[in-house]
Amino acid sequence: MLIRYLALILGCQLIGETITVATDIPVPGPVIGMVILFTGLLIKRGLPHGLEIAGGGLLRHLALLFVPAGVGVMLHIPRLADEWWPILLAIVPGTLIAIAITALIMQWLGRNTISDGDRV
Repeated sequence: MLIRYLALILGCQLIGETITVATDIPVPGPVIGMVILFTGLLIKRGLPHGLEIAGGGLLRHLALLFVPAGVGVMLHIPRLADEWWPILLAIVPGTLIAIAITALIMQWLGRNTISDGDRV
């Protein structure tokens, strides 16, 4: 049963990759795959228990996916040293904007989902 849900996750990613390659849009295939999976879950109106277990297993081992990225960064250390200023100018404002937007969304969600009697 777990294999079925892992196949579903990978199938959505494959469909996303296919859409990205076929349409040449600048959105990563896994992102499109997540949107497809999310849309399916909205239509189904729930999360199957097996999918929850499969997704949880992937999330528990998510740190392993950073190993290839770390190796890639180590291979490009000379380029990073040469271009540190533009990289810094891209990363710092992007991070601050992401934090600010997340805070605003959390504030909005908190205001719209918690009644005044439920606040701690």
